[in-house]
Amino acid sequence: MKLLRYGEIGQERPGILDAGGQIRDLSGVVGDLAGVALGRESLNRIKGLDLGSLPVVEGRPRIGAPVGVVPKFLGIGLNYRDHAEETGMPIPEIPIVFAKASSCVSGPYDPVLVPKGFERMDFEVELAVVIGSRAKNVAQADALSFVAGYAICNDVSERSLQVGGPGEWIKAKSHDSFGPLGPWLVTTDEIPDPQKLDLTLDLNGARMQTGSTATMIFGVAELVSYISKYMTLVPGDVITTGTPPGVGMARKPRVFLKPGDELRLTVSGLGEQRLKVMAED
Repeated sequence: MKLLRYGEIGQERPGILDAGGQIRDLSGVVGDLAGVALGRESLNRIKGLDLGSLPVVEGRPRIGAPVGVVPKFLGIGLNYRDHAEETGMPIPEIPIVFAKASSCVSGPYDPVLVPKGFERMDFEVELAVVIGSRAKNVAQADALSFVAGYAICNDVSERSLQVGGPGEWIKAKSHDSFGPLGPWLVTTDEIPDPQKLDLTLDLNGARMQTGSTATMIFGVAELVSYISKYMTLVPGDVITTGTPPGVGMARKPRVFLKPGDELRLTVSGLGEQRLKVMAED
């Protein structure tokens, strides 16, 4: 299933994409795509619906992030071997886990904002994992059963705060609009193996990043299991799993985002994001 949320910021409603690509309204079935609505029982109930009986959403509404409430937004650093190599950093022996403030979550077509003083903003196409069930100390073999689905994430980062500055990753990665998610939350039945997905990112029509989740150092199941040993994962938590090579910081010359830039991100089976970079008022 391809689940989504549509409507103006703060007024999003739950929806589902039907076989013809039309948005069908789910608000009569679930209040929002958040909390228990992301659990296995709820998703099975939605899967069993006759989508033709649901109201068609007319027009071209704004598409918001596909998760209504993100209690924790966690990231994984240097999780692609080829990306770690391009940065000159050693291959991690255990996952590098950091946090993004959930207030940075935005929609897949919303603008990426450039705050005053941010001059080294970078792009990172990533596979995001959305937790569907409470997970604590779960075994790696069982970990994927706690996942509701997957989405595209752009882990936007201000490198001056992350590298060569105070070094506090959460500040570098948490400004408003630095966490575009979506367009869809694609449930696990459509993505049987999250380690066989291709990722791309284009900047102003030029290919910047190409990669595959097959080159992750720590796969999705291992990450969910590992993190659940240190904190309880709850429905709606998002884990964005690292980026393939080609980021602007590692290029010669370096490439950083500026107002007017346009980004296109894809992950196999998860749709695409189209983002325009704009100066913040």
